[in-house]
Amino acid sequence: MRGAEFAELKAFAAVVERASFARAADHLGLSPSALSQTIRQLEARLGVRLLNRTTRSVATTTAGSRLHERIAPMMLEMDAAVAEAVAATGRAAGTLRINTLGMAAKKIIAPRLGRFHRAHPDVVLDIVIDDGLSDIVASRFDAGIRVGERLEKDMIAVRLTPDVKMLALASPDYLSRRGDPKTPADLHRHACINWRFPGSGRQSTAYAAHPVSAMSATSGVTTSGFFIACRQTRGSPCPLTKMVLP
Repeated sequence: MRGAEFAELKAFAAVVERASFARAADHLGLSPSALSQTIRQLEARLGVRLLNRTTRSVATTTAGSRLHERIAPMMLEMDAAVAEAVAATGRAAGTLRINTLGMAAKKIIAPRLGRFHRAHPDVVLDIVIDDGLSDIVASRFDAGIRVGERLEKDMIAVRLTPDVKMLALASPDYLSRRGDPKTPADLHRHACINWRFPGSGRQSTAYAAHPVSAMSATSGVTTSGFFIACRQTRGSPCPLTKMVLP
């Protein structure tokens, strides 16, 4: 519907509901002559008379009554929607969909939920924990939490925490048999547990900024989650555990 057509219907509804061109014109902020011209344009476009006018009264024709019955509920809904939008100015409301890693949900979101709800009681959080790192935009999320600078193109990022420290760990028994790695390159000769993200199975190299950090190595076991890797080590000598970022 074009803007002019909507304006014509709104003018028609105002005349019918106030049973007066003068009162309708005052409500719409128009002159009576301009309002009368608008109604004539609507009738000409539809090819049917909608109102019977006299110097003292205005009444709908049969066609006019039917048209008003159909458009009146829609006009009320639109007015209510506009009023709600104006009332909500400056106040957050609606559903906020967030895609996040399990670690971030526990460490970042959970401790802040109570404070967020008190500050924004009209916001409903839809939090999807996804270690597969779905595409935030393609999956129609409003926001996501990611580690490091691994973001989809054109995403706007805000830092939430200081740098996250990640460690390569091994049991004393394993190190007594295989020796201590002194440099990241030494990991190539160790049996590692990889952390593979569900879904894509992507892996990438984590470059060391300081001595003995984690980077790609020959792996003996690959898992689809960090916590699975941890559980596999219980009750047996622990091989070197490597966390691979997406």
